[in-house]
Order: sequence, then structure tokens, then C-alpha cells
Amino acid sequence: MRRDVRILLVGDDGVGKSTIVTSLIKESFVQHVVPEVTIPPEVTPENVTTYIVDSGAGPQDKQHLELEIRKAHVICVVYAIDNPNSFDRIPTYWLPYFRQLGVNVPVILVGNKIDLRGGEVTNEALEAEIIPIMDEFKEVETCVECSAKLPLNVSEVFYFAQKAVLHPTAPLYDSREQVLKPACIDALKRIFKLCDMNKDGILDAAELNEFQRQCFDAPLQAQELEGIKDMVREFAANGVRDDGLTEAGFLYLHTIFIQRGRLETTWTVLRKFGYAEDLRLTESFLVPKFDVPPDCSVELSPQGYHFFTDIFETFDKDQDGALKTSELDELFSTSPGNPWASQKFPDTTTADDSGAVTLQGWLAQWSMTTLLDHKTTLAYLAYLGYPDEPRTNALLITRPRKQDRRKGKSARNVFLCYVCGAAGSGKTSLLRSFAGKPFSELYEPTKKVLSVVNSVDIDGSEKYLVLQEFGSKYEAETLRNPKKTDLADVIVYVHDSSDTNSFSYISNLRQQYNLDHIPTLFVATKSDLDLAQQRHEVQPDVYCRRLSLQVPVAVSVKTGQIADVFNAICSIAIHPNSSLPGGGGDLSSAGRLRTYFVFSAFVGGLSAGLVVAYRTLLRPGGPVGGFGGQWVGWLLGRRDL
Repeated sequence: MRRDVRILLVGDDGVGKSTIVTSLIKESFVQHVVPEVTIPPEVTPENVTTYIVDSGAGPQDKQHLELEIRKAHVICVVYAIDNPNSFDRIPTYWLPYFRQLGVNVPVILVGNKIDLRGGEVTNEALEAEIIPIMDEFKEVETCVECSAKLPLNVSEVFYFAQKAVLHPTAPLYDSREQVLKPACIDALKRIFKLCDMNKDGILDAAELNEFQRQCFDAPLQAQELEGIKDMVREFAANGVRDDGLTEAGFLYLHTIFIQRGRLETTWTVLRKFGYAEDLRLTESFLVPKFDVPPDCSVELSPQGYHFFTDIFETFDKDQDGALKTSELDELFSTSPGNPWASQKFPDTTTADDSGAVTLQGWLAQWSMTTLLDHKTTLAYLAYLGYPDEPRTNALLITRPRKQDRRKGKSARNVFLCYVCGAAGSGKTSLLRSFAGKPFSELYEPTKKVLSVVNSVDIDGSEKYLVLQEFGSKYEAETLRNPKKTDLADVIVYVHDSSDTNSFSYISNLRQQYNLDHIPTLFVATKSDLDLAQQRHEVQPDVYCRRLSLQVPVAVSVKTGQIADVFNAICSIAIHPNSSLPGGGGDLSSAGRLRTYFVFSAFVGGLSAGLVVAYRTLLRPGGPVGGFGGQWVGWLLGRRDL
């Protein structure tokens, strides 16, 4: 909500603008333009800093007047009741003048000098004069009559001016039709749905009390609650059902608040639920400040998982353990819609035989969303009515990956794995298998980015694994970008064991990009077909041994023989140092000894003298220490290590 209000008084000469200002602050009477007045927030009902600006109406004041009109938050057009011409000029001069300047702020009409008719406010006569103006100029909020001389109703002038800025009528209510505007109705309907915790279509006593506490920090007394329901029963058809307030009754209450001038009540409710003056949810409400340090990731906290579990169970109306399309539509009715519609959800996670997402798949999907784009999760926590503040406690930040690798073990629960390989090597089938989808003989090349997620049980602990594959364009963009490759916990290289050219693609990929800092696993797909000799200088098993990695895991998605490849990926993510190519820079004695055995097998046919030199280079305390392997690789003409 705005923390300051700038009120400008305009009008013809002699109507009493300056005396209204001085009457408010000094209770004195003057006849000249007064300087700008600042009223501190602690002495205003709305606790906002208020600036009151007087203005002259002479030709010499025009430039300054235009400047102040453009700066004003609300304009009070003052007329004198003993000067009919000053009133007539409101619709013929002043209001068109504001529009000509492109100014669109609330306007309050102020009739001064009612002391000349004994201090009486003639409401009926006033209404007959003002309504035609308000019909033509929607920016006019209300009209207040006062006397700066007595003084009388002067403070009301500035109260209504403040109110017009802080609690404007125009976004909420159509004064001509005397109905709520569509945007206001939509916002209030959404709030009603969020407050209807058991989703039975009514707000019972407990839900109304929680709503009252959330918005106004005080529960409703039993007598007040019954009074509200009695009033709604009398004037709103179907406003009360089963002793609870229906959506129609909720809307009727707010219509009454607005019609009786209690706009602050409706605005308080709207702002508590994140709405701005344009009746849109504010960006700061949807995505509160949540800084994620480099090399860290974001996961759901236990509170976050609890919220998404509760909302799943609430909308699983038939209690079959899955959300079908109609239940998902109802669940997302308080949001812009399903956040994963473009991803062909629920193909991205586990579902039942009918295609309805299971609780396991639902939690996995939110785990993936939080990992890849935590701002979307934050926004949907707001859309779906996360009950606690700060909402950021539904998320947690993991420790940096580099720290995990130093410790040799990751404490995180959600891991990201890039799946790379030649077109047609079986990457998509592998991903679909992980998400529990059936094998398809139909080949469709991946054009963008395909992400799937599922849970994996590791020693009785549930982890979530996200697998991503890329179309050729996106693969290059991702692998050449260090910021993106640093996000990967594991990289899986997939080749078709029946295609002689499939493995070369992986080898070329590794030579082209610097990826050896990522824990790595090789997978050979289509193991149900005849094994082909790869057209590569070494075969995949030898290639992996030279990198101090396990040989490719053979799988066949078609026959369902995928071994424990997904557990293996998770285990590698948990113990990242175990599968870094080349030992990951491990310069310990064991690391050097392992490299020695690999290389000695490779150079077995060379002269004993060269082997002796090689042993000397690699032994602890040798002349080149841990860098011996690099020098020997160069001597032997090695290119891919």
C-alpha cells in the first residue's frame, strides 16, 4: 500500500482553498496561497505521510499549477456555495482540464462556505447536482461540503481525499450500475476459494474466524457472526447455506461494505491476499526476496512437502490416490492455470493407468520445479494459498556443490542429471522409462528440452532425480555454458550399443566441452540387439577404464532390463567424487596407483625402460608428483584423457 498521499486543492479565486488548509492545521482564517504542508503519519488515521498543496488560479500560476496537477495523487476541486459559477466550471473547465493534461487520479468535489446557509449540509440537493457529474466523470469519487470559517467538516475533506487514494472506489465498484466490477468479483471469488479450506463451497464459523484473524487480526464474536449471516439471509438469495456463508453471500457482504463507504474493509482483504490497486497480484507478493548463493540449489522444505501433500489430498475428491484432469483444474482454479501445461504433464512424472498423477508424481513434479525454477514454486505457493508467512520457509537452500565434493558426500535430496548422446541413441526412451511410461517404437526427435522426475529409494531414504535431455541446439547451448553445467550433479552419456557410430558422438562431445568436473556415468542402450563394434579408436569399456570410470551400464528399455541404472545415478550424485573422469584430480597415492595400473596395461608392449620411467614419474614423491600422468599421456600421444 502507498505510504504517502499528495493532496492538491484547486478551484476558482475566492472559493476558500487556502482557508481550508489553514483551518485544518491552525484553525485560522487566511486569504492567500499557503506553502505546502506536510502532515506526519502518526497523526493521520491511515498512518501515511500526507502532503497538502494549495494553488492559485491566476494566469501567472498556470505553469506551476500544471506541474502540481501532474504530481498529485488526489485533487480536491473547491467551489463556493455562494458562487454558482464556481460550481458550474467544475464539469465545463476543471475536469476536462485534468483529462487534457492526461491526469487520471481520484477527484473530490469540495463545497465550501456552508456557514452562509447556517452550516447545514443539504444532502438531497447535493445529490441531485453531483450525480450527473459523477456519471460523466468517473474519476469523481465523492463530494464533501464544509466550512473553513466555522470550521466544520474540514478534516472530513482530507479524510475522504486520503481514502480516495488508499482505498479507491473505481477499481472495485461501478457506481452507475451499483455492482462490483468483474476484476473485483474475480479477486473476491479467489479469496473465498482459498479460505474455504475443506472445499465444500461454504465458509463455516471456523473458516470465517480464520479469515477474520488473517485479515484483521481479531476473531469474530459469536453475536457478530450471527448478525452477518442474518443480514445476508435477508438480502442475498442463497447467501447462507448449511449455516455457512456461500460465495454469493461473501460477494454481497463486500458490496454492502462499498456501498456504505467502508472501502477500507474490502481493500484490507484484497491487500492481505496480495492484490494491488489494479487488482492484480503484486510481483513482490508472488515472488518475495529469496537469494540463492552461487553453486547452491533450492529444494522444498518439510513444510513445503507437507503443504503440497495436504492440497493433493484435499482435491483428491474420490480418494483414489490420484488427481485426474477435473481435479487438477479445480486445484489450479486460484492460479493462472497448470504451470506444466507446456511440458505435457503428467508425462513428466509418475501417473496411474488412467493418466492421473499420483501423490508420488505430484511431489516429484514440485521437487523438479523447485530445483529448476524456484520462483515458479514461490508464485504457486501464493496462488494456492500457502498459509504461513514468510512463504519462503516452504523452501530451503542446499549447501554448495563444491562443499559437497570436498566432503565426498551430498546432503541434498533432489539431483539434476544431464542425459547426452547421439540422436536415436535411446535417451528419450530411458527418460520415459524412468517416469513409468511405456516403451514406444515410434521415434520422435527431441527438439527442445525434455525433463522428467521420479523418486529413487537409496538405502531407505527417498531422493528425487531429475533427468534432462536436449535437442542438438539446446545441448550445445547448455554444455558450452559453465553456469549451466555447474548445475548438473551427474552427466550420463548414452550410446546405442547396436549402432557402430553412436559412441563416437560421445567421444567428440567430451573433447569439445570441458565436462570432467561433473560426476559421470556411461550407459549402453538397446542391449537386446546384437552388440556392434564401435567405430572408435577404443571400445566403450576400454574408454571408461582409461577414465577410471565403471564400464557402460547395459540396458534395454524395450525389454524392461534397465538394471539399477537410476539408483546408480543417484548414488553417484550422493558420492560425487566416486565417478569423476580421471579420478577427478585425486592426487592421493591410491589415485596415482590406480592411474598407474590403467596406463601400464595400455603401454604393456612398450619397452621396459619407458615403463620404469613411467613408474618413477607417478610414485609418491616422484619428480613430477601428481602431474606425471599428464606428461606420460603426452609422451604416448594420448588425446582423449
